[in-house]
Amino acid sequence: MGRLEWNDRYKIGVDFIDKEHQTLFSTMNKLLKISESEDKSEWACREGVKYLKNHTVEHFEHEEKYMQAINFDGYEIHKRLHDDFRYNTLPALEEELEKTQYSEDSVRHFLGVCIGWVIAHTQTEDQAIGKKKFISKKDNLLQGKEVEALQSVIIQLAQEVFHLKAKLVSEQYAGENFGKMICCRFSYRGEEKGRWDVTLIFEESLALKAVGRILNVEYPRVDDMVINVIRYISRQFLEQIRESFPAIDLLTLDKESLLTHDQIVKAFERESPLCSLLFDTGDGYFAFSANAAGGAGAKISSAIDHAHAMDAVQEYLDREADEQARAKRKILIVDDSEFMRARIKQMMAEDYEVIEAESSISAIKKIALNRPDLVLLDYEMPICDGKQALEMIRSETDMANTPVFFLTGRGDRESVKNVVALKPEGYLLKTMPDEEIKRSVDDFFEKRQ
Repeated sequence: MGRLEWNDRYKIGVDFIDKEHQTLFSTMNKLLKISESEDKSEWACREGVKYLKNHTVEHFEHEEKYMQAINFDGYEIHKRLHDDFRYNTLPALEEELEKTQYSEDSVRHFLGVCIGWVIAHTQTEDQAIGKKKFISKKDNLLQGKEVEALQSVIIQLAQEVFHLKAKLVSEQYAGENFGKMICCRFSYRGEEKGRWDVTLIFEESLALKAVGRILNVEYPRVDDMVINVIRYISRQFLEQIRESFPAIDLLTLDKESLLTHDQIVKAFERESPLCSLLFDTGDGYFAFSANAAGGAGAKISSAIDHAHAMDAVQEYLDREADEQARAKRKILIVDDSEFMRARIKQMMAEDYEVIEAESSISAIKKIALNRPDLVLLDYEMPICDGKQALEMIRSETDMANTPVFFLTGRGDRESVKNVVALKPEGYLLKTMPDEEIKRSVDDFFEKRQ
């Protein structure tokens, strides 16, 4: 599982709070060590969990008294978060531990939730205490220019919570598949009929690096620990963003779901989000989507409740594995000729997911959003030709390694020499029979496999 190390970036500048946070980190580390031990005992885990719970509750009380003493503006919001963890999350986790007699899976679940919650809370709400002021953002950010303010809030929080420098890639993220993902959806409800669905979508590489940094270990793949840490960091992330949405801030978290990419796409098809943003961090992409839900969220059945969280997470991991196993490789066809795109699509569609672009500029966006496994790029396009397009692809770090085959209508020696000099993964003559073009693509993927 790794080790949770105290770092100066967690300090808020209030001595006794920093010391109590260090104790929380130390206690979780001991539990991590116990849980990994082959001869771990239920008694050791039970005592460790009991100590962590008691220290957490005591810490909340001390922190709340200090906030009241300095007339901290964010006291009510801070206490609401404490109460949810103290009265809802912790008791549910304890009940799970008791039912399973402190099984390895339940201890992992307990630690994943606690680590995700503490890390995010320490770096957002608690940092505000150290500054002795709370910056409230009570404007509705879904109107006109206010979306820009929301982007700024998300970019700021990405820095505070994940220590990542995010930049906006698209203001109209529509569920494009940018690789393996972890999708967390949170549904908020009011006493009447109001409901908002908010979704955070993380590229797996980003999630693995973020959790790896927290636990000082390199995660090769997503497992239950990664999912649980990301879930609770996401919840804290959204608690901060909620302050920018009066309509959501007045509601209560009603349901949490883990969705596959296919479920995300279907939800977007049923009801387009009011706000849907895609960000790049250099370590991977993440998306934020919000909607005043009508029926889009109601058809998602994979809700997580406290009583069955472990099962729900494992079911999600199994479902993701099945979806990935069935997923087709993606090919992007870039050609200004509609006839040529249709021809290539017809021969590839049965075995591959095919995406189209009619210009080099459009192709760059499609590569960024869809992460194709291969690009079939027309060499003789107007305005920005294939050579310039390949240069743009190779100049962008995130897409530089994308495999490219040139499509060319010229088979003379000089033309082929010019194409090969640009060092694509291959080239295909448009005059080749369909079956030969298809076989060349199949052979390319077979060799990569």
